[in-house]
Amino acid sequence: MKEEYDLRSMKHRRNPYAKMLKKQISIRLDKDVLEYFKEMSDESNIPYQNLINFYLQDCVEKKKKPKLVWGT
Repeated sequence: MKEEYDLRSMKHRRNPYAKMLKKQISIRLDKDVLEYFKEMSDESNIPYQNLINFYLQDCVEKKKKPKLVWGT
């Protein structure tokens, strides 16, 4: 194995599927929701954004619907 590689001579090609893997968005979350996932992140050593994505993916797979209750 070489100690150094000269990558300047290589033609770089971006992964054509990279954009289809994940989509970056902005989202507003309640402070307590964010804290909850950040605490879970500390316990599991999984980034909180991944945990939120895992949870939402689970909702998609199980076709969970939110319980919408307006007012008290």
